[in-house]
Amino acid sequence: MELNEVLAIAMFATFIILIFSGFPVAWLLGGVAVAFTGVALFADTYLDAFVGVDWDYTALSVDRIWGIMNNWVLVALPMFVFMGQMLDRSGVAENLMNDISKLFGRMNGGTAVAVVIIGLLLAASTGIIGASVALLTLLALPVMLKNHYQSELAVGSVCAVGTLGILIPPSIMLVMMADQLAMSVGDLFLGAVMPGVLLGSAYILYIVARASFDPSIAPAAADAEPLSGKVALAALRSIMAPALLILAVLGSIFFGLATPTEASGVGAFGATFLAWRNKKLSVNMLRDVCRQTSKTTAFIFAILIGATAFSLVLRGLGGDELIENALTGLPFGPNGVIICILACAFLLGFFLDWIEITLIILPLVAPVVQQLGFDLVWFTVMFAVCLQTSFLTPPVGFALFYCKGVAPPEIKVGTLYRGVTPFIFLQLAALVLVFVWPQLVTWLPQQAYANP
Repeated sequence: MELNEVLAIAMFATFIILIFSGFPVAWLLGGVAVAFTGVALFADTYLDAFVGVDWDYTALSVDRIWGIMNNWVLVALPMFVFMGQMLDRSGVAENLMNDISKLFGRMNGGTAVAVVIIGLLLAASTGIIGASVALLTLLALPVMLKNHYQSELAVGSVCAVGTLGILIPPSIMLVMMADQLAMSVGDLFLGAVMPGVLLGSAYILYIVARASFDPSIAPAAADAEPLSGKVALAALRSIMAPALLILAVLGSIFFGLATPTEASGVGAFGATFLAWRNKKLSVNMLRDVCRQTSKTTAFIFAILIGATAFSLVLRGLGGDELIENALTGLPFGPNGVIICILACAFLLGFFLDWIEITLIILPLVAPVVQQLGFDLVWFTVMFAVCLQTSFLTPPVGFALFYCKGVAPPEIKVGTLYRGVTPFIFLQLAALVLVFVWPQLVTWLPQQAYANP
């Protein structure tokens, strides 16, 4: 094995090990890149062993970072974050919870089904995982526990549904994936719609099936109102506001009326309008939303800059060729290579956040996937479905921490782990379906570009 390959493996291993130090990921990525640049320059200067990284090569990092800050597509990130933060404070979720829970209140598992529907609407409106999980936990978990729901089913449904925002458009993860792979954001948004709806439907079927076989784990609300036209009309009225916002944002993208960046501005304005209409908008609330948006955006861009430096040095050391040769050399055939990549992404999700995997792993494996002749939109959406499980898998399942942080004291960590386990299997089952039937991803983009 050549020296540059040894350094590439050592560089990636060093990053994985240092993740457990608790140091900020952005600084770890940049620091490891600087450290191994120093090692490469030392080998070149004093050991007369050129490994692919010198002063001229590292100067490319300046152009790379400027390209990030000058990228028009990435302007959508702070806009979608603002949209999500504003919508979570607009009172829309409270209205949805109040009215939709009445619609399903008389059926076993009805409150959990209402949570899934609300989560789907929030996912297609916000795309912010932490806020959605915390909001659903605060609104729905006390109601389900009051109605004597099994704790595991209650917290599992809240956590699983809250993570749909990272997959269902407008997802900031899909925006970043499109940027990393130089793909159309609209194609990924279209491709992710059906897998997202499939997951939501699977959650509903699972909850209804479990409640049907064992009504004691998800009983109907004792004080539920009888189903009437008034109740149905109130639920429809509550759904209309987020539905119109979804139509304005995603519809403008899908029908070619606006770019994703322009649509993100429409979404930010629409969320602000809904907050004003619900009499939630105030100077203090707007200031808080802007502050949280700035923090989240800074966090994402700091990791982007660190990952850019890391991937540049890793490529200079031949890391991309090393991974390509390792994957193409597997004795599994093309489908086996895809399964191997997804399995590695799933396992890495136990320890790494989706941002690191998206910025480091995805750009390294995508060329291999293209070389094998697979549709890159299909693969990227599958990769996104796989990464969604990282929010539920311990020990770095962020949805679990978001839920635990606002859940009642009687909800223990073990309850969270047991609660999300069935939903992780449902996510993996959805991943298998998308793998077996690529049309679940490719059909909508094909229809969008079909000749009239």
